Amino acid sequence: MDLDVFVSAHRAEWDRLDALLRRQRRLTGAEADELVALYQRTATHLSLIQSSAPDPQLTGRLSQLVARARSAVTGTRRASWRDVTRFLTHGFPAAVYRSRHWWVPTALISTAVAVLLGWWIGTHPEVQSSIAAPDELRELTRPGGQYETYYSSHPAASFAAQVWTNNAQAAAMCLVLGIFLCLPVVWILFQNMLNVGVGIGLMSSAGRLDTFLGLILPHGLLELTAVFVAAGTGLRLGWTVIDPGPRSRRTALAEEGRAALGMAIGLALVLFVSGAIEGFVTPSGLPTWARITIGVVAELAFLAYVYVLGGRAARAGETGDLEAVERSAVVPTAA
Repeated sequence: MDLDVFVSAHRAEWDRLDALLRRQRRLTGAEADELVALYQRTATHLSLIQSSAPDPQLTGRLSQLVARARSAVTGTRRASWRDVTRFLTHGFPAAVYRSRHWWVPTALISTAVAVLLGWWIGTHPEVQSSIAAPDELRELTRPGGQYETYYSSHPAASFAAQVWTNNAQAAAMCLVLGIFLCLPVVWILFQNMLNVGVGIGLMSSAGRLDTFLGLILPHGLLELTAVFVAAGTGLRLGWTVIDPGPRSRRTALAEEGRAALGMAIGLALVLFVSGAIEGFVTPSGLPTWARITIGVVAELAFLAYVYVLGGRAARAGETGDLEAVERSAVVPTAA
């Protein structure tokens, strides 16, 4: 594209759109129709310039012009409870459902890694001795030791808030850092599985694996599922950088990035639930079977939410992205 020729050919249209926007409250019917037509053409011009001959100054000017025109054409929207309801019943579960081919394998592989690490640590005393001194290991694993008292070492409310904050940060890092070709996500995920594997290995070597599982399963099922969803989505975002498919890389990253941002908000709510379970249920005096049952019910409820509500919304065309009127116009691409 010859940018100078393109600007000369369309400058008058952009100037006319700017003039109409300055007096939009006093437009005639014909001028309002002209404004809509010029908005659509200018949005197409902006997409062509961004994809073929990006010029920062011109792109900035046209972006502002298109944004003002969109606001004039569609009106200013304010967030409402309807938006919150739509997000919780359509956008978020659909986004999680659409990324299931990433986070389900991530969950299976990660769980297998944790189990293998636990077996390796539990069956090799020399590995255990490299983790901590024998006295420290006994203090960790004995009845009433640090593995057990960890969940009741602080008041339940403050402990739940701390756990929620830490897990939400880990999930957000997986979502955001996925764009760096997936590698940071793999590292974060491995660190989480290593921590689980060390717990499995040390407690199993002390003959107290049942106690460890009774402590981790009530909250861990939902918590780890949320982490797996975040990691899978981060990996998907990283793969979009490598292979955007039929879309332009800019468009693909924008669409997947907006969906990932929405998932970060939704997963924060999921992790709030798991943090509440970890703070109030895990250290409670309930029998082990009752605590595990609560964790299993929470996990099954989340999976039903994703596969029933999310599956239905995804089949209806929901992607978890912004609504069409809120997205920037893009040039169609061939499939």
